[in-house]
Amino acid sequence: MKWNEMANTPPKKAVILAAGVGSRLRPMTDLRPKPLVEVNGTPILHNALINLQAVGVDEVTIVVGYRKDAIQYACGNRFGNIEVKYVESSVFNHTGSAYSLWLARDALLSGDCFLLEGDVFFEKDALGYLLLGEATDTAAVAPFNELMEGSAVLLSDSGFISAFRMKQTAANVLADGPTLFKTMNLLRFSASTLRDRIVPALDDIITSGARRAYTEELLAYLVERRGLQLAAARCDDLRWYEIDSTEDLRIAERIFS
Repeated sequence: MKWNEMANTPPKKAVILAAGVGSRLRPMTDLRPKPLVEVNGTPILHNALINLQAVGVDEVTIVVGYRKDAIQYACGNRFGNIEVKYVESSVFNHTGSAYSLWLARDALLSGDCFLLEGDVFFEKDALGYLLLGEATDTAAVAPFNELMEGSAVLLSDSGFISAFRMKQTAANVLADGPTLFKTMNLLRFSASTLRDRIVPALDDIITSGARRAYTEELLAYLVERRGLQLAAARCDDLRWYEIDSTEDLRIAERIFS
């Protein structure tokens, strides 16, 4: 993919959520945070930064918590051409990803932005797919298969996300129902959407006391109740994997071998 031929100008900034404990990857995460777990020798977080640099991002804010010093040491204040900033969560062990995102709200208010979870290993074209077409608010998705679990979405005929389905498993894929797509936790938002929709909704969630909410729940609320038009960038032909467990890590290493 030629980055200069994309319909949308790539954001220059990104936020990566990397505060979680990663308990399902123990004992690997006893001494290091999940985003530094390696896939065939490359830390998950380094792969994200390399790919963000490849599409022109020059500033990344990483929300850290568990083993934060390890991430700050591994990435520093500059990673290649990217300036790296950090936001620290002191309550990472009993808050959800929406709280981490709320902590990074100043970065979200600074302009167009990529948003990534720190446990996704992916090839750089996934970011390029977020910029194809005319939509300025886009989420990367892929067909939900029997190896996956977690949040899924339904797509409208026009290619937008119409609904979210939380806590999906292989049973949901095999059941006779609508086609599900897995959210890849790679998103792109315009400055206006971040300012007028995302950050105000985060403020509402956190001030209401729902500190354990997940980003997918935030997006579900905005799509299903507030009319957010979130386009789906289908990445059916790309390599990627969300790594939550040791089995996920083995699958990712096979995919990227």
